[in-house]
Amino acid sequence: MAAKKTLKVRQTGSPIRRPQDQRQTLIGLGLNKVGRVRELEDTPAVRGMISKVSHMVEIVED
Repeated sequence: MAAKKTLKVRQTGSPIRRPQDQRQTLIGLGLNKVGRVRELEDTPAVRGMISKVSHMVEIVED
């Protein structure tokens, strides 16, 4: 069985003065403080969450 693809995501922006749904999306991604990095499974759901808060996160290349 092939290994699942993953993405490394880093939070670059603060959730202060952002809509509640964007704050909840960051929490759902496992991010909540600037500079945190998470390795997440590459699924359509995760891609959608990243695109919703794309102005506050970046995908880190290895």
